[in-house]
Amino acid sequence: MYKHVACLVRKDDMTHEEFMDYWQHEHSPLAKDIEGVVRYHTVYPTDPENAEFDGLAELYFETLDDLHEALGSEGSRDYDPTREVAAAAREDVNNFLAVNERPRFIGEEKVWKDEVDGDTDGLYKHSAFLVRKEGMSHDEFREYWEDNHSPLAKDIEGVVRYQTVYPTDPENAEFDGVAELYFETLDDLHEALGSEGSRDYDPTREVAAAAREDVNNFLAVNERPRFIGEEVVQKDEVDAEGY
Repeated sequence: MYKHVACLVRKDDMTHEEFMDYWQHEHSPLAKDIEGVVRYHTVYPTDPENAEFDGLAELYFETLDDLHEALGSEGSRDYDPTREVAAAAREDVNNFLAVNERPRFIGEEKVWKDEVDGDTDGLYKHSAFLVRKEGMSHDEFREYWEDNHSPLAKDIEGVVRYQTVYPTDPENAEFDGVAELYFETLDDLHEALGSEGSRDYDPTREVAAAAREDVNNFLAVNERPRFIGEEVVQKDEVDAEGY
């Protein structure tokens, strides 16, 4: 499944509350009907004052061609779609987003662990936008992430779903990947991965602590944004097996 993740930044003259109201009631009903979208998530920050973004919008497509036609390709934070609803949604983002300030990521998702049968609605999620260590190639980064870190990260205490998103065009992607960890409670998430307000954390539980130590082997920790929020599934036309 191919996925477009937009890290949303509100316009300068808008409060977070105004942004949320517009996003929820005006933009999301439009975005979920963009041509080719089979699943649409929004992730709302649990602590807006300390969050690095105002929210995340995640749109899933069955093919990369469908995604590119609707939302453009890597290499630019902007895009110019030709299909009707996609074009209307692109025009609407000008009403509440600082388009050039919001990172976006296009990738293919891989699910490593799923104890919720694909039902992520209402779960708490930690999204880490990964930046590799200096001196490491993207291929070296990905090999380490897949072979060493992900088998550890999926077993962090409290994690009920763990998925990774690999860039479809690494040379033009804003990040080397996205790691997404889901928890049933916010307390479980904070105990494992810390709270908002810092890109670093110091967990005390065994596997979480080992995973934190391991990130030093392949990540530039202080350069990778992280986002903690509650996920809302706005549209889902994909069975759990579709993942």
